[in-house]
Amino acid sequence: MALEMKVPSPGESITEVEIAEWLVADGDWVEKDQAIAEVDSDKATLELPAEASGIITLKAEEGDAVAVGAVVCHIDTEATNPNGGSKDVDNAPSSMGGGDEGGNNGDVAKEMQKDNADNSKTASSKAPQPTQAKETYASGTASPAAKKILDEKGVDTKSVSGSGRDGRITKNDAVNAKPSMGTPGNGSRGESRSKLSMLRRKVAERLVSVKNETAMLTTFNEVDMKPIFDLRKDHKEAFKSKHGVGLGFMSFFTKAVTRALEMYPAVNSMIDGKEMVSYDFADISIAVSGPKGLMVPVIRNAENLSFRGVEQEVKRLALRARDGNITIDEMTGGTFTITNGGVFGSMMSTPIINPPQSAILGMHNIIERPVVVDGNIVARPMMYLAVSYDHRIIDGKESVGFLVAIKEALENPIEILMDNDVKKALEL
Repeated sequence: MALEMKVPSPGESITEVEIAEWLVADGDWVEKDQAIAEVDSDKATLELPAEASGIITLKAEEGDAVAVGAVVCHIDTEATNPNGGSKDVDNAPSSMGGGDEGGNNGDVAKEMQKDNADNSKTASSKAPQPTQAKETYASGTASPAAKKILDEKGVDTKSVSGSGRDGRITKNDAVNAKPSMGTPGNGSRGESRSKLSMLRRKVAERLVSVKNETAMLTTFNEVDMKPIFDLRKDHKEAFKSKHGVGLGFMSFFTKAVTRALEMYPAVNSMIDGKEMVSYDFADISIAVSGPKGLMVPVIRNAENLSFRGVEQEVKRLALRARDGNITIDEMTGGTFTITNGGVFGSMMSTPIINPPQSAILGMHNIIERPVVVDGNIVARPMMYLAVSYDHRIIDGKESVGFLVAIKEALENPIEILMDNDVKKALEL
């Protein structure tokens, strides 16, 4: 009995997926619930488990786009596991067999090989041989249309191989010609092509649409991270010992963002046609670099979470994204995004809004810089912050005020984020 395996629905509104990679080969034995393929949707990469044990027959190639519900493979559930010793395999005639029958089979095989070799020689002798291009005055000469195209590209006719009669350079040759990339050196000059995953293509489409369809601006500020450095130095060991997670920067930034969103509700809003939709909750998306590209899982109702709650949720979502286990539901519905380019060494950037949201906060690397404190020049760990926002819905006054509110909370976390009670806030 052949079981038809169909593409399950990864989530609402997804109608098509792409076979990113087959984890088994055609004809392999697979066990039930074994991961047999990775499929890309426009939001995530998911594993496809075998629905039964048996011999698998693939019905789609890697890179194929298949509709949800389409058959991608068959599993022969009545087949015997060859690793366990199939009766059919044990009873099959041996190719090394002895006796008269084995000898006769060997003689027949030799005769067939001889006939095939003779036929191959005859076929090759009758096959048409390629003709040599005739060298004439026209060889390497470009037609007027081809010459114009080559001149516009800055391509020398001597570097183009003509496909026309007697080696003449045609218009099509000129169109396909590539300009020289300099004098070749001793290094490799190869190139390779690979198909973009469905997830990467969708991300590209969304980013381009944001640039084209929103009035995106970015405002900058900087924050002195020394108060947070001091807090983490004093309490990170006790925090990790009690809660099992580290006291990172993300909890401070998330708490500062949720407070600022309450102060400036327009930043926590979206445009829907001719209407502005505002939210009384903060679902914070956090940008995470996964094995298949950028993923943005969501911390639900972050305004209600403690420092411990934020850190535990960040760790859980980051691990699921890294391991490829993140679900569509866990990446849908954020109202504001935080992205941290600083982990890769970025000093400053203009982050792109995550649609349909209206704003995004960009964190960057922390570097000791000279700053003036109480009239004295001192070295402080400083970070540049950036907020990109949709000017159609957020005014400059609100965007600047929002970023200043974040800066104030981060530079005075004990008073603003912890109500002057550090141990209670950290649940120590």
